[in-house]
Amino acid sequence: MVKLVRSTVIDAPVDAVWAAIRDFNSHKFWHPAIADSVIEDGRAGDEVGCVRRFILSDGESVLRERLLALDDRERSFTYCLTDAPIPLDGYVATVRLRPVSDGDRTFWDWRSEFTCPPSRRAELVELVGEGVYQAGFEAIRERLSRTPSARAGAAPRSARAEPSSPTSAAREPAAPAVRRAGGAIESWGMVMTAHGGPEVLERQTVEVPAPGPGEVRLRHTAIGLNFIDVYCRTGYFRLVDPPGILGMEAAGVVTDVGPGVHGLGEGDRVGYACPPPGAYAERRTMAADLLVPLPDDIPDETAAAGLLKGMTAAFLLHDVHRVTEGDTILVHAAAGGVGTLLCQWGRRLGATVIGTAGGPEKTRRARENGCAFPIDTTRQDFVAAVRDITDGRGCDVVYDAVGRDTIEKSFEALAVRGHLVSFGQASGPLPLLDMAGYAGKSACLSRPNYAHYTGTAAAVRRLSDRLFEGLRAGWLRVEAGQSFPLARVADAHRALESRQTTGSTILTL
Repeated sequence: MVKLVRSTVIDAPVDAVWAAIRDFNSHKFWHPAIADSVIEDGRAGDEVGCVRRFILSDGESVLRERLLALDDRERSFTYCLTDAPIPLDGYVATVRLRPVSDGDRTFWDWRSEFTCPPSRRAELVELVGEGVYQAGFEAIRERLSRTPSARAGAAPRSARAEPSSPTSAAREPAAPAVRRAGGAIESWGMVMTAHGGPEVLERQTVEVPAPGPGEVRLRHTAIGLNFIDVYCRTGYFRLVDPPGILGMEAAGVVTDVGPGVHGLGEGDRVGYACPPPGAYAERRTMAADLLVPLPDDIPDETAAAGLLKGMTAAFLLHDVHRVTEGDTILVHAAAGGVGTLLCQWGRRLGATVIGTAGGPEKTRRARENGCAFPIDTTRQDFVAAVRDITDGRGCDVVYDAVGRDTIEKSFEALAVRGHLVSFGQASGPLPLLDMAGYAGKSACLSRPNYAHYTGTAAAVRRLSDRLFEGLRAGWLRVEAGQSFPLARVADAHRALESRQTTGSTILTL
């Protein structure tokens, strides 16, 4: 077994060096041995498990390496060689950065283990140690020496190297933070200038205060789009007064920690899905106990696309109505963000899942996500279809986020002693309901409020743990059906309101 270690000191701040090398696909921009590189399967360059396929500068040799771990707090990543034309068997390497205490410099440690034919040991040690590690050190040293922001002690303009996944291709580089008196920094966000249509969302410079006791400051990496954002924008929900910033779901990196915060540190990856709104911004300051630490195997985009919707599905299926094996459930908007999760999760719990969707493509998507009986509402009456599927009995529970266009028929689709769960109104405000008529089926009606089920750190942790367990086990998946740059969030709102979206939608930076 060969154990190879090389290290050096770079005359640049540790955050600047980390920003330059963090993305697993960034080596094509700085390493002289790499002619070209791509992350396979459209995955992000910082997604644990992604594989980079690259061509060496000789134009012929092709190698593949897999990212095994990435830790922003430790500023380290580990990877292994999966395919190569050279006999580096069992090759595993780790890159780790540390700040140098006597100045704003960086200690870089690069080490690996591998086996090789004894006759080629000296050749391969030189190839890796000099041709890869030492050449990489010199390339980064030279690259950062030309970067004014790195020389000045600030992170370079691209504070996070551009991922190569399709969902992140439109991200704008994160600008260096402009500091103001009192520790505040200057950033930008999409500000709601009045209640109204999507046109009221305007890009503006905003001030992000320094974190106070129990608070942290974040740099967002991905932001979730939800219908509650539309309700806030129109003024139906008075959670944000203009001028204000919408958005209640995002993933990001902790950049500053206030006094009294325990369990979180600079560089930690976190997500959230809760009030108060304020996610439509490059950076924000918020209470630390509202944040969920993100496991290494949950990418930022997945967290931003799925935390709010996933926790919603969790309390709808486990708390509002406890779905059990043998139940029959009806999920409206079964191809939407929450709908696809309800279908997958309901099937996992042993329920028969019926779902409504508009058009062949959306019904196909619903079926792929666990809906046993997708109903195309452009061609079928869903009440008649439910009666046919259930032999006239109806459903034990109906999950209705559509609202005005479906609520009365949802009652018709219920079984005796059924439960109608109304948790949204995408088609418009609900009409007045005849509650006396519900006695005809001894039916139950619920109107759950997201904040009442996610109002404590313990509740958020319990729901998010359930979500992460499902994602990790593979029976649950969150898909971002589309993405928009944050600066184009008005277009994202238009697409969501016109029902042109499928699955989850994320906003990228």
